[in-house]
Amino acid sequence: MEKDFVTFIQKHQGIVHKVCRMYCDSEEDRQDLFQEVLFQLWKSYPKFRGDSKISTWMYRIALNTAIARLRKTKRQPSEFSISETTLQFPDMPPDIEKEEQLKSLQIAIQKLSKVEKGIIMLYLEEKSYDEIAEIIGITKTNVGVKINRIKKKLKETMQKMPQ
Repeated sequence: MEKDFVTFIQKHQGIVHKVCRMYCDSEEDRQDLFQEVLFQLWKSYPKFRGDSKISTWMYRIALNTAIARLRKTKRQPSEFSISETTLQFPDMPPDIEKEEQLKSLQIAIQKLSKVEKGIIMLYLEEKSYDEIAEIIGITKTNVGVKINRIKKKLKETMQKMPQ
């Protein structure tokens, strides 16, 4: 079982890293959250029955762990710092305008609630509404409503940003 778990984590660790980057500003916090998520995955691994895709199961545990950790520490920073490594996208030709738009989007996403961040991250990962509903634990219809509201909120936030 341990060998299967290690193989599984090596294959799918990108999911955990994405969630950690979304919910933590500093590298140290990301590493701590990564370890917490791995621990929760390890504890839950024997109970995984395969009723859903492994990625769906991982997202659910990673998001729940990140949100629970934020609730526990009750830290709501008024300012957000985004490191350069958070915004680097490999294999993209330098496009100043596009890079500025991505930075603005990342800043706007950081201003969303914990649940909204999770939903938009899954949406940007091109997960279906059904998958998002299963991961977050809401109805498919509610996913659609929330995504539309999040898009509107992001658009408004980005329009208020200095150009």
